[in-house]
This record gives sequence, structure tokens and C-alpha cells, in this order.
Amino acid sequence: MKNGLRSYRKAHGLSQLELADAVEVTRQSIIAMEAAKYDPSLPMAYRLAAYFDVPVEELFYNPWKVS
Repeated sequence: MKNGLRSYRKAHGLSQLELADAVEVTRQSIIAMEAAKYDPSLPMAYRLAAYFDVPVEELFYNPWKVS
């Protein structure tokens, strides 16, 4: 799933490990999500969005959303 995770992480000056620790996942999970090789669970998507204080839809792009 395409997402803006890397952009938000870098804009906040965080390493992958720092973000992983903050949301209680492994660094490998962050790496996989940033590479769009792993889709987070809904609770994880909400946790990440809450961490960055943005709506889930802003962090994770919905390919089915009709404009």
C-alpha cells in the first residue's frame, strides 16, 4: 500500500528505529511499510496516524477512493 510514512518520519527527524520504538513495532516493520511491501493492520495504521497527528487517510493512500 502506498503511503507517506517515510516523508512524515523524515519531516519529524526520526530514524526508523525511533519510530518503531515509539509505536511498538520492529524496525523491520517500518522498513517494509515504507517500501510498500507490508500493509499495516488497521490498529497499526491508526497508531501511526495518531503518532503523527494526521488522519489515517493522509498517511495511507486509499486506492479505491473516488475523487
